[in-house]
Amino acid sequence: MSFAISSLQNKRLKELRLLMEKSKERRETGMFVIDGWKEILMAKDAGYYIRQLFIRDGSTYKKEIDEIWPEDRPDSVLVFRDIFDKLSYRGVTSGAIAIAESKEHNIQSIQLRPNPIILVIDAVEKPGNLGAIIRTADATNIDAVICCDTATDIYNANIIRSSVGCIFSVPIAVASRENAIQWLKDNNIQIFTTSLKASLPYTQLNYNQATAFVLGTEASGVNPIWEESSNQNIILPMLGKNDSLNVSNTAAVLLYEALRQRSQ
Repeated sequence: MSFAISSLQNKRLKELRLLMEKSKERRETGMFVIDGWKEILMAKDAGYYIRQLFIRDGSTYKKEIDEIWPEDRPDSVLVFRDIFDKLSYRGVTSGAIAIAESKEHNIQSIQLRPNPIILVIDAVEKPGNLGAIIRTADATNIDAVICCDTATDIYNANIIRSSVGCIFSVPIAVASRENAIQWLKDNNIQIFTTSLKASLPYTQLNYNQATAFVLGTEASGVNPIWEESSNQNIILPMLGKNDSLNVSNTAAVLLYEALRQRSQ
C-alpha cells in the first residue's frame, strides 16, 4: 500500500460505490461489499474470497493484513480519511471496506445436524428485518435460514450491517416456496406456519423434533401455500392494542421457545 486514494472520482472507488448501491451490479459481477473489519474477518473465516481491501488511512488494520493473509493476499489500498468516511456507513469505527465474491445459496447444499431447527422467511422485503432475523438465527445456533421468493438481495449492505456479519456465520439458502416445502418434507421436518387461520398458540406445540418455522411479512403474512402445507399453523397471542410483532421479534420468540423446550 504505497499510495492513498484521495478522490471519490478514483476508478476503484466508483466501482466500489456501484457495488454498494446497485443490486444489479452485484448480480452481474458476482461481487459485493463488506463494510467493517469484524465483518470482513467473519466472511474470510466462512470461506469467502476477499478480492480487494480499502483501508482507512491511519487505521491499524493495515498492519494486520500480512498476518491474516500470509498467502493469496487481497489487493489493498489506503483511502484518505475524509474520502473513506463518505463511503463507509460507520466511518472511523469501520476502518476497512472489502469487495468479496458472492456464493451460491442452493437449498440442497444445507448440511443438517440431527434434529434441526430451520427458519423460513417468506418474501420479507425490508433488509433491516432480514438482517435482524439472521442475527437471531446466529444467536440461537439454528441450522439454516431459507429465504423464499424474496425481493431482497441477501448481499444488500443493510442486511450485512444489521446482521452484524452473521450473514457469514449462518447457513442461508434461497429457494422458491415449492422447492423449500418439498425439501422440508424430504428431510422429515415438521412445518409450523405463523398464521391467523386455524392456529394454535405457539406455546401449545412440541418443537423437540426436526422443526421449521415459517414467517411472512407484517403487511400480508405468508403465502397461502405455507398455510396449506403446514403441520400446524401457530400464533403469538397479542394482549395489547397492536395486532402483530415485528417479524424479527417473532422469529426470536419462536426460536428461543424451541431451545427452551429442548433444554428441558
